[in-house]
Amino acid sequence: MLIQLSIRDIVLIERLDLSFEKGLSVLTGETGAGKSILLDSLSLALGGRGDGGLVRHGEDKGQVTAVFDVPGNHRARKLLRDNSIDDDGDLIFRRIQSADGRTRASINDQPVSVQMMRQVGQMLVEIHGQHDDRALIDTDAHRTLLDAFAGLSDRVAEVSGLYRSFRDADRAFKAHRAKVEAAAREADYIRASVEELETLAPRDGEEDELAEQRSKMQKSERIAGDISEASEFLNGNASPVPLIASMVRRLERKSHEAPGLLEETVELLDQALNYLSSAQMEVEAALRRTEFDPRELERVEERLFGLRAAARKYSVPVTDLPALAERMAADLADLDAGEERLGVLEKTAAEAKVAFDAAAQALSLQRQAGASVLADAVMAELPALKLERARFMVDVRSDAEAATAEGIDTVEFHVQTNPGTRPGPIMKVASGGELSRFLLALKVALADRGSAPTLVFDEIDTGVGGAVADAIGQRLKRLSATVQVLSVTHAPQVAARAATHLLISKGPAGEGSDKIATRVATMAPEHRMEEIARMLAGASVTDEARAAAKSLLAGKG
Repeated sequence: MLIQLSIRDIVLIERLDLSFEKGLSVLTGETGAGKSILLDSLSLALGGRGDGGLVRHGEDKGQVTAVFDVPGNHRARKLLRDNSIDDDGDLIFRRIQSADGRTRASINDQPVSVQMMRQVGQMLVEIHGQHDDRALIDTDAHRTLLDAFAGLSDRVAEVSGLYRSFRDADRAFKAHRAKVEAAAREADYIRASVEELETLAPRDGEEDELAEQRSKMQKSERIAGDISEASEFLNGNASPVPLIASMVRRLERKSHEAPGLLEETVELLDQALNYLSSAQMEVEAALRRTEFDPRELERVEERLFGLRAAARKYSVPVTDLPALAERMAADLADLDAGEERLGVLEKTAAEAKVAFDAAAQALSLQRQAGASVLADAVMAELPALKLERARFMVDVRSDAEAATAEGIDTVEFHVQTNPGTRPGPIMKVASGGELSRFLLALKVALADRGSAPTLVFDEIDTGVGGAVADAIGQRLKRLSATVQVLSVTHAPQVAARAATHLLISKGPAGEGSDKIATRVATMAPEHRMEEIARMLAGASVTDEARAAAKSLLAGKG
């Protein structure tokens, strides 16, 4: 609940610190005293629209701070935690409004966006008046209120979970179906490609191996002629070896005839023959090493060209052909298995839809039953509020084709203000005064269900007579047993039922000051009678008015 409101330099308020209690608190005062300023200030602290015109004249900025005592399990705390905002202790909302129109917002002294402040604020406070009935404007809120009244929140959460499961399964099925259909259109190409690559059977590193082998063969081919010519020279008919050998034999025979003359020559010629013999053997060996099968070179070249042609065809490097072959084989396997998986996904999606449809239909029946009970509860409040000829209806319409996470229903509050008139949406049919009374009846019927912990009613008793005002006071009092209620009122019958009475007045800001300031004072019990008498009588308070005020306080305070 709201426990404190501090206002600095907002319109006519220079400095104001208010404390609030549980139960029903009323704010009264003469017209123009500043009651609307208080509500505008509270709205600003809850993320309402900022305006530089709210800043007190002559000041650079104004500030509003609202402090809330909120249970540890309240959804507002969870939202703060989900957004990494500290929620220990009381929740402190602070809004600084600059005269130039800029604003700053914080919760628990941590900067937040105005949108976040508004979102959390709506969970803590509802402000209602003849022209600000947010709970009645948004038809999505009608469904939420009905679910809260009928105790269906857990069932709605279950339906939402089933809806998400169905949507996820349906998306998975449709995505896989699109993939299978796309693959089917390319099936012939993929199958032919897989066959071609399997026949080609590329290996990692094969291109480098073939290129190196081909290069060696081509080099051997170029030098083989020169080696063969050398072999022919050393071993053929023109070989010098036989001539040198014959010469050595003749010189050896002659050397005996002339000792010491030819021995060295013979020795050198013998060495020459030995070297020539070695050269003959090495040339023969080199010739054998250059020998290769020309068909092998042709095979290597064909293989290399085949790999490179496939690489061009599939627009990948030769080195990526093995990976491409594996990937295409996997795609083909997926295509073959896709139909089977598609059937599984389709069955899963169908089963999820059946589960959701059944739960949504059951929820719809519960909503329809709850709608009847809620309508009766609101109708029971209407006669005392001088709406005895009116009817309140909860219109539940189901459309399985328009399902959402909340089910298959749209819920809208309808009213008929007079017999014979056409029922219609409450916001279109009811007048401002009727709307506020319908809202009060709805809030009483809902009690502590579907409501923020603090309700603010802004002059919802405007234009009603004593009996209706008394009925409004009774219902505000009943509401205050379960939630905190703040009411700006001109009705003495409402004021008399309050646990706390705040008087709003306007006067000089200080002694000798020409500035006007709004003040708020918590009235002591002995002073309340005079204020209620003023509300009864007007400017001139009579003894009769005081007696009537005393009677109101005695009977209904």
